[in-house]
Amino acid sequence: MPAEAAESVKSVFPQLEALLPHVQKPIQYVGGELNSTVKDWESCDVRWALMYPDAYEVGLPNQGVMILYEVLNEQQGVLAERTYSVWPDLEALMREHSVPQFTVDSHRPVKAFDVFGLSFSTELGYTNMLAALDLAGIPLEAKDRGIDDPVVLAGGHAAFNPEPIADFIDCAVIGDGEQAVLEITAIIRAWKAEGRPGGREELLLRLAKTGGVYVPGFYDVEYLPDGRIARVVPNRSGVPWRVSKHTVMDLDEWPYPKQPLVPLAETVHERMSVEIFRGCTRGCRFCQAGMITRPVRERSITGIGDMVDKGLKATGFEEVGLLSLSSADHSEIADVAKGLADRYEEDKIGLSLPSTRVDAFNIDLANELTRNGRRSGLTFAPEGGSERIRKVINKMVSEDDLIRTVATAYGNGWRQVKLYFMCGLPTETDDDVLQIADMATRVIQKGREVSGSGDIRCTVSIGGFVPKPHTPFQWAPQLSAEETDARLQKLRDKIRGDKKYGRSIGFRYHDGKPGIVEGLLSRGDRRTGAVIRAVYDDGGRFDGWREHFSYDRWMACADKALAPFGVDVDWYTTRERGYEEVLPWDHLDSGLDKDWLWEDWQDALDETEVEDCRWTPCFDCGVCPAMDTEIQMGPTGKKLLPLTVKNNAPTG
Repeated sequence: MPAEAAESVKSVFPQLEALLPHVQKPIQYVGGELNSTVKDWESCDVRWALMYPDAYEVGLPNQGVMILYEVLNEQQGVLAERTYSVWPDLEALMREHSVPQFTVDSHRPVKAFDVFGLSFSTELGYTNMLAALDLAGIPLEAKDRGIDDPVVLAGGHAAFNPEPIADFIDCAVIGDGEQAVLEITAIIRAWKAEGRPGGREELLLRLAKTGGVYVPGFYDVEYLPDGRIARVVPNRSGVPWRVSKHTVMDLDEWPYPKQPLVPLAETVHERMSVEIFRGCTRGCRFCQAGMITRPVRERSITGIGDMVDKGLKATGFEEVGLLSLSSADHSEIADVAKGLADRYEEDKIGLSLPSTRVDAFNIDLANELTRNGRRSGLTFAPEGGSERIRKVINKMVSEDDLIRTVATAYGNGWRQVKLYFMCGLPTETDDDVLQIADMATRVIQKGREVSGSGDIRCTVSIGGFVPKPHTPFQWAPQLSAEETDARLQKLRDKIRGDKKYGRSIGFRYHDGKPGIVEGLLSRGDRRTGAVIRAVYDDGGRFDGWREHFSYDRWMACADKALAPFGVDVDWYTTRERGYEEVLPWDHLDSGLDKDWLWEDWQDALDETEVEDCRWTPCFDCGVCPAMDTEIQMGPTGKKLLPLTVKNNAPTG
């Protein structure tokens, strides 16, 4: 951990300020946002630097980082500051002028903190992590770090398989972070108070022994001659064979963020967001987020109302996003939407839900959501183009359901509908994908019919499917980039060739190349760390941004880095796994029973659908007994009464 010398924690802003006139969007590096926190360094004994490893405009609105920032800063003697990836223009100047990676809150060097915590929602942020470590002056590999270097900690959804970055991180936390960061803080505080006995190794050992912090350096991976993993074994006594995820129960006890950050520069989401529930048991087989966040835990209607009220007063935002994996499934969503629309009618506060399930949409809900705001397009996610493929992925929505839903929307004044699909799903054929064009055509046909207008639009948006750990599809082969592109070309030709409806159908898709890199990293093991390092050394940054991503660089680096191990990119991506194979993340316990996941994979191949356990008996996925948790949902029977005093101006 950092020595407490005062000179090590001076602000680097004087040096940084001289560089800002020479870079794009300098405002993103300045800090001082409304509701940001700067605490006195000397009065705190545990200090966190939190990073979302992407640009400020993507990172600042991230709920996970914002929540942990507030949870930590509420603690006496603890401070948390934020850092984001710097654009290549500033990175070059920082290297030239020896300015280290800094926090935006007080512009202190990241190397001076006790913990450098990174939240990964996608694997494409790994090269940005290496850039930040390098700029901070922290050794890239964990084995080279000393007692005065921060503990490098990974979290977020991608941390459920941290093996590709095992060489670069000291530890990982899987699951919810609110309680985990407080436990880690207490362990670091005690270790520092005792005079840092046993050095860095002793601190990591104390963290590992909790059973809820994974320290890759304390585990050895043994391989079979064919490249598969033989086993993963602890190499220290007292270190658990399996590490468990963290689950926060009773979200009303954790009403964060209470004071959401208001960005200085434009960001991807200009709204205040409230998470209305966590977890999802719809059982979509492709959806890692739904699987790893079980069980469902709803925030109460009154808890939501309190958070919205406090958040609007603290920020002055004019839109509230009601977030979750499937927001319209909240047991009291109708009352939540109506109550909030009533309460803020005079203030014209808009409400928004992320993409709505076709079978959860109703016009009353849609009208409440748009009552005070603008009526934009509606987004639905059928995911699969054919009835057959939707059975494979357990997305229980029929085409007739979709047509009925969009007919209601178009008949009630909407003019724009966006449909989201995936390409490359297990067992998919060209015909499954071409049926997307048929569905879009029916949508336009029905829209024109019920609205009496030709001015109807439907946008088809397609992403490539990437198999993810801890899902029933973790064993599935991934479609190659070439096959993905060929399939999408056929779909595009079919849509464009439709003279009657084609012009009303927008078509957006990503080529198959980024998906292959994501697939390599999502199901990779420790050997793929060499690929990440090689790509970084070759200049790879911001791989989630089309203009910075280089497929050729990734493939060239992978060919070279993986050759000594006798495996290649196809081995990680397009290869199907068997039941007996040890998967790189099997020692990380998401609560899901591996046999249950395998049975669900077999059900997928048989095109068998499985119900949602919120409304049916338990399906024995394993989460509730393994994690000592339970589904928490309403209805509470309470109503969201209007507040007597309404004042949404930001308070100082």
